[in-house]
Formats: sequence, C-alpha cells, structure tokens
Amino acid sequence: MTTPTEAAPAAPAAPKPIRLAPIVTPDAKDFWEAADREEFIGEKCSDCDKFRFPPRPMCPFCHSLKREYVKLSGYGTVHSWTVPRHPPPFGFREAPIVAVIELQEGTRFVSNVVGVKIEDVKQNMEVEVLFEATMGNHKVPVFKPRTK
Repeated sequence: MTTPTEAAPAAPAAPKPIRLAPIVTPDAKDFWEAADREEFIGEKCSDCDKFRFPPRPMCPFCHSLKREYVKLSGYGTVHSWTVPRHPPPFGFREAPIVAVIELQEGTRFVSNVVGVKIEDVKQNMEVEVLFEATMGNHKVPVFKPRTK
C-alpha cells in the first residue's frame, strides 16, 4: 500500500514509433498536415469532380490545374494486398500488409491493413481508416477491418 507522499509506479511507456515519417512534397503538404490532425482528406478536381491520389498539380483526367481538398468518409474495401518479406521492410516490427484500398469515393489508395492476420484478409473486405504514429511526430492513414 502506498502512502499519499509515495508516487504510484509509472505505467510503461508506449514503444517509440519506428515507422518512417512521410516524405512531404509541396503537392501533398495539405494531405499530410491533415493526417497529423487525424483527418482523412482527398484531392478533388474542381472542374471534373474526380478524386485523385496521390495529390498532384494537374488532374490526370481533364488536365485542369484547379483542385480542392475535401473530407473523405474513411471507408473502403480491400482491392488487393501483399506482404513484402525480402528485404525486411525498414520501419516495421514485422512485415506489414500492404494493400490497395478502393475508397468509398471511388479512388484507390495504397496503405497498410492493421489489426488482422494476413490469412484473414479477403478481397472486398470492408475497412476503415485510422492513424498510426511515425517517427518525427507525424501520422499516416492505415486501415483496419470495419466495425459496423
């Protein structure tokens, strides 16, 4: 039993992130700043209304230079996936599940699927976004199986 003047033992600290921070280009700056705030946004062409990823200066569909960022639902389905094993991926404690996620908005997004074993990943599996910490105090969007 501790007395009021004794400090309770400190909880163990969470392990420091070893995932590398994203490379922030001028075109993707807004996207990564939103991810740091745990906001999932996407770039949309202001002329043809199509979403695109990764962020870039010109729309690949209509070649417009007009763009806007909009909040995305954060929901999607697994389109395809793999587990890179050789060479061992740097920045991960174990080999990640790398997946192409078909977002509800219609564009595809490459990320990781977390919280599930590789043998349980299925095509068209419903997933939702969450954010994982990286080195340098940044965050990246990853996906977990969707809870309804």
